[in-house]
Amino acid sequence: MIKNLNLDPKVCTDEFQHRLVVITGATSGIGYVTAKKYAAHGADLLLVNRSQKKSEELCAELRGEFNTNCSYIISDFSKLSDVHSAARQLAALQRNIDVLIHNAGVYLTKKKLTEDHLEAVFQTNYLSTFILNYYLLEKLKSQNSGRILFVNSEAYRFAVSGLHFDDLFWNQHRYSGLKSYGAAKLAQLLLMIKLNNYYQGTGVTVNAMHPGNVKTNSGQDNGWLYKKFKSIFIDRSARPLEVAAEALYYLGVSSELDHVSGKFFNLTTIEEPAPPALDINAAEKLWKISIDLSDLYEKSK
Repeated sequence: MIKNLNLDPKVCTDEFQHRLVVITGATSGIGYVTAKKYAAHGADLLLVNRSQKKSEELCAELRGEFNTNCSYIISDFSKLSDVHSAARQLAALQRNIDVLIHNAGVYLTKKKLTEDHLEAVFQTNYLSTFILNYYLLEKLKSQNSGRILFVNSEAYRFAVSGLHFDDLFWNQHRYSGLKSYGAAKLAQLLLMIKLNNYYQGTGVTVNAMHPGNVKTNSGQDNGWLYKKFKSIFIDRSARPLEVAAEALYYLGVSSELDHVSGKFFNLTTIEEPAPPALDINAAEKLWKISIDLSDLYEKSK
């Protein structure tokens, strides 16, 4: 892992004219520069964001700069009702989703519960991703093509002993920003195991990517002390956001990855995940728990 941190991503120069790319959390950070990257190559964009104002401004910017087709769905991932609504809209699309990039996320140094009474980092970073993918299972499989990309993180390694299935919301274990974030990212990788198995032989691939230390606005709700720490110790060594966008474009478009699935990339370099991220039994258990937490029992029958 360490030796790959400073590698540059591979570059794909292929065009992606009028192919549909769905990106969550696209109004800032990695999602924003990735949307611009795909727009610059002719892709049609469907953005899933929390803010309508920012979504309108971003689509206007992309249309003006790249003459691209851009639309959006408003969804606050801290509200399960919003996530279900966005998922239903995506599943009802009358065209193929060529690339689905799960980028939306949050990092919190203090434990917070959503209005659904779930821990906010787990719900926003993982459970919302699960719900979107669950609704899209049949649609994507029927397409016989498409790429799912998780903007993941090497921080999954902070969940050293795996997920605490008896305490996913940190009621018994001591909460920390790194541990909760790591657990949510580990959950994403376990979801990737299930999705990869489901899509075997269909032409749909699913991969995860660590974007490296790039300068984002994550953690802005964590108070001035955290923001000061981040600016001094994290952001000074951070690489430009465009590095992550370059990697996400390569992973989404390059023909070199037509049949590559179920992999964890450090930008565009494949890494072998730590054992907790390869635990098939844990993936099965998490899938069942996620259906319960997402209130998807009827749909799963």
